[in-house]
Amino acid sequence: MDKAIVKFINEHHLLTLATSKDNVAYCCNVFYVFNQENNSFIFSSDTKTKHAQDFIANPNVAGTIALETKEISKIQGVQLLGEIQELNGEELKIAKEQYVKAYPYARLMETHLWEMELTFAKMTHNQLGFGKKLIWES
Repeated sequence: MDKAIVKFINEHHLLTLATSKDNVAYCCNVFYVFNQENNSFIFSSDTKTKHAQDFIANPNVAGTIALETKEISKIQGVQLLGEIQELNGEELKIAKEQYVKAYPYARLMETHLWEMELTFAKMTHNQLGFGKKLIWES
């Protein structure tokens, strides 16, 4: 994955996650930790939420992370595609350590961690040139 995409992802913490179940789309926002080794996002969500029920039924999701700006020359953001899986065993232990390190208050909460493994990322990065796109696919 291009270093500029990874840098942008690591500079942010809020992912807008889009799900779809029974041909009905839904969006939510989740705090994430980026696992650069797996090109994946680790996030917490209770299994009873609408978005979790959606991605349990259909693990194919989309997402975005965007820099809020009105200055065209500063526009940056990523559009993402991936698949969500529930974490278990050693993967869960490692992910929980990463998540709690980033969000210490999560230690006090019951967290249910998931992984969104990326299959596609497209970054718009106007600081590299107007309309510049960086694309990555697994």
